[in-house]
Amino acid sequence: MNDIKKIFITGASGGIGSAICKKFTSHNFSLILTASSDDKIQKLKEIYGNTNSYYKIDLSDSENLQKCLNRISNDHKDISVIVNNAGSTQDNLILRMKDEQWFKVLQTNLSSNYQIIKSLLPNMLSKKYGKIIGISSIVGSTGNPGQSNYVASKAGMAGMYKSIAAEVAKRNINVNLVSPGFISTSMTEKLNVDQKDAYLSRIPMSRFGEPEDVANMVFFLSSDDSSYITGQNFHVNGGMFMV
Repeated sequence: MNDIKKIFITGASGGIGSAICKKFTSHNFSLILTASSDDKIQKLKEIYGNTNSYYKIDLSDSENLQKCLNRISNDHKDISVIVNNAGSTQDNLILRMKDEQWFKVLQTNLSSNYQIIKSLLPNMLSKKYGKIIGISSIVGSTGNPGQSNYVASKAGMAGMYKSIAAEVAKRNINVNLVSPGFISTSMTEKLNVDQKDAYLSRIPMSRFGEPEDVANMVFFLSSDDSSYITGQNFHVNGGMFMV
């Protein structure tokens, strides 16, 4: 592998996305970041500077996404790490769920991964090197009431990534998932004390994870220290779910 290391990260402005960005910038990676709005892109530029690359992408719009991916694939033929981190929720009980809620979450969380990997993989194959990492979720393995669309998307990632891992393993490309449990983000800050205690009672470590815990696993899977690991789903959850 050459000295120039480029990483492509979706959902770069969120809590986990920010931790992943900071982890890789501290190890001299060049960042190719995506976010869903001009405001988020501007904030990313203010944080990470003009030496990195930024793209506004609507993952829920397959046509918009593909146009952007075609440009990224042409502009950055030397991407060595892909991190599919972005995701969205539109929760509802199955009997109340609207078709739009189902299909939008599946496109954003699952089909976008298919488009991204298919578009950026050829460059990795030509270089015979690459690390592809998807951020799934604990609920992809456990299920969660009111989130059948989100859970289906995250569970679908597990099957897709295993299949792709088997297809590209001989070309020195590793494909793995990281499934966070309950991570301290802006979402957990909105919970009241009773709600937090209820969640904590289910975590053997008795604490929420930090975004850096996820970023550390992503970084390990992007390094050559993980060169013999592929097709795996790594749970980062403080023991909340044990496989």
